[in-house]
Amino acid sequence: MAGIYIHIPFCKKLCSYCDFYHVISGGDHTSFIEALVREMEMRRAYTGSEEISTLYMGGGTPSVLSLKETGMILESVWRNFNICSDPEITIELNPDDVNPPYLSGLKALKVNRISLGIQSWHDDDLRLLNRRHDSGQAYAALDEIRNAGFENISADLIYGIPGMTSARWAENLDLTFSKDIKHLSAYHLTIEKGTPFWKMKDKGLLQETEEEESVTQFNLLTEKAEMAGFIQYEISNFAKPGYFSIHNTNYWKQVTYLGLGPSAHSFNGYSRQWNIRDLKGYVKAVGSDRNFYEKEELDNRTRFNEYIMTSLRTMWGVDLEYVEKVFEKEGYDYLLNIAGKFIAYGLMKHENNTLVLTNQGKMISDNLISELMIPGK
Repeated sequence: MAGIYIHIPFCKKLCSYCDFYHVISGGDHTSFIEALVREMEMRRAYTGSEEISTLYMGGGTPSVLSLKETGMILESVWRNFNICSDPEITIELNPDDVNPPYLSGLKALKVNRISLGIQSWHDDDLRLLNRRHDSGQAYAALDEIRNAGFENISADLIYGIPGMTSARWAENLDLTFSKDIKHLSAYHLTIEKGTPFWKMKDKGLLQETEEEESVTQFNLLTEKAEMAGFIQYEISNFAKPGYFSIHNTNYWKQVTYLGLGPSAHSFNGYSRQWNIRDLKGYVKAVGSDRNFYEKEELDNRTRFNEYIMTSLRTMWGVDLEYVEKVFEKEGYDYLLNIAGKFIAYGLMKHENNTLVLTNQGKMISDNLISELMIPGK
């Protein structure tokens, strides 16, 4: 089954750390929605007869849209694609956008999974991140989401925030796990080029968290998640049994997905496409039936590297039988040869014909994965 990701680029305020494509919302989203609906009509053939098992509205801030606008988008998805009988439908929400009438409207639109951007329970962290909610609004939002009948609730947290101590991070985790959520996405802060944080760092106004402190916070994350009954099914994602994100799991397992909206990516196993990273350009191109995306056909080396990059981050790891079947003996031998030293160092385990990262390996996963990739010629 395939998945659909819908990128809603609008935000009311720019977070200091965010490098996802976004624009500050001017309140009128008509041209965007018209273009998005038109893109759906143009892209119906991408998934063909495959059933769509997941829809994910991310951003940006999808909750900037009104219920009417959200309904128009979802109705168009149903009209243009072959949706399965019980799809997972996720929407990302900002705590200050949450209220009972809005949640009731989402229920009526068949949304059944909420991802709430909490980030921290401490107001000074939220001010530094330039979030537009405070901790009180996050408390209220979680209560209202549960009271509205949503069971599948995910929370987002950030660790490695400048100035955040391990004690404060532990408090954030304890509070979150006490709130009866079913899923946690926890990301270490990265300071990306072009963001406000990058400019602050460049001027010496911001110091990145020391590596030792980052390791301590990651260890706290995995320990407290396990104590709370959560499974770490991907490096940054934890869930109670039965509540893994189906959409993200399919992405990591390289299932076909279609990305709609400006900057959204699509993948079908053999090619990758990415839409124009410009709202006005996207709207204009789609409206005039011009090409609005770039495309890359994936050669064998790229497909191998993408498989390593996505699969090794998960609890399922790299399936060596799959590697040998798809990438033949050359890819299989190459992978095992490089992996040998990481297995010897205790960074990786070879068991049940799979390669999986150990906890120590997860802490340096980006470097480790890059070393396993086949270099370009």
